[in-house]
Amino acid sequence: MKLKNFVIIIIALIALGTGILTHRITAQPQDQNKQTTGLPDITLPDLEGNQRSLSEWQGKVIVLNFWATWCSPCRKEIPEFIELQKQFGDKGLQFIGIAVEELEPAKEYSNHAGINYPILIGQPTAINFSVPLGNMISTVPFTVIFDRQGNVVHKQLGEISKKNIQEIIRPLLGKR
Repeated sequence: MKLKNFVIIIIALIALGTGILTHRITAQPQDQNKQTTGLPDITLPDLEGNQRSLSEWQGKVIVLNFWATWCSPCRKEIPEFIELQKQFGDKGLQFIGIAVEELEPAKEYSNHAGINYPILIGQPTAINFSVPLGNMISTVPFTVIFDRQGNVVHKQLGEISKKNIQEIIRPLLGKR
């Protein structure tokens, strides 16, 4: 009898969790539920406190990555992003990181890791900018790749590999 009650409780908890997740995805404010297909108009401070707009990099292939220092998959991706920025930056590739946390940890990690692309400080609420781009579960890392015209060509929930990025960006960098 105890096992039967235990199974019923587990099933009820799973149903409750599924209901909460479904509600979170479907009951978002209407403006967040709309998918963005172009480069969003986001302005945030960089590591030096200067306000930077994503529109500054229009005309480039943009890899926009939402990340945090406490996220181990994020930290795993960053060295590959650094390599790709170094390899393809002069061909029109621009990585941009949006740190979903406070300035100090992001700045410390950026300096330690030798990040060679702009890091914008979005604070924890910056994850809200990723929802209209397709991050319906508000997770990090979340990466969006835009072509030179600012159109979304790829969205990645979770970690993205260097090989996957290269397959996506190579054709885009050849187009002028």
